[in-house]
Amino acid sequence: MKKGLLILVALLIVAGVAYSLLFARQAAPEVKLTSLAGVTTSTSALKGKVVLVNFWATSCPGCVEEMPEIKKLHQEYGSKGLNVLAVAMSYDPPNYVQSFVAKNQLPFFVALDTQGEAAKAFGDIQLAPTTFLIDKQGNIIKRYVGVMNFPEVRKLIEQQL
Repeated sequence: MKKGLLILVALLIVAGVAYSLLFARQAAPEVKLTSLAGVTTSTSALKGKVVLVNFWATSCPGCVEEMPEIKKLHQEYGSKGLNVLAVAMSYDPPNYVQSFVAKNQLPFFVALDTQGEAAKAFGDIQLAPTTFLIDKQGNIIKRYVGVMNFPEVRKLIEQQL
């Protein structure tokens, strides 16, 4: 009887460890960003909110394609607690980014990652678009490389808000 109970306890411990390793969420890295408007923020300052961090470039067709949808997400969920951070890749000329933001009237936080520090912190991002959805606790819940699956993103955002 005791042997069976010990085996059961051991199995439960192994199952708990396996579950936590498989399903534990990775914390978003601490990055500080300054918007084109001169406003500063950081990933730690946004804890308590759902955050969409989008690495993009004006020369990237997929980035340009998904920007109107990201704008819609901001308009739809911004007042409910979603923060959008669009981080322009280091190789994107600042004047191109400023022109794109003005032309498309992007209403969310847009930052230049001129030294590539934010991209490095998020796993040395090389491909744009690359997007991260971060929960209120500051954990990465989804990473997209390429154009996002917007129905899925909406569902995840709604679950997190």
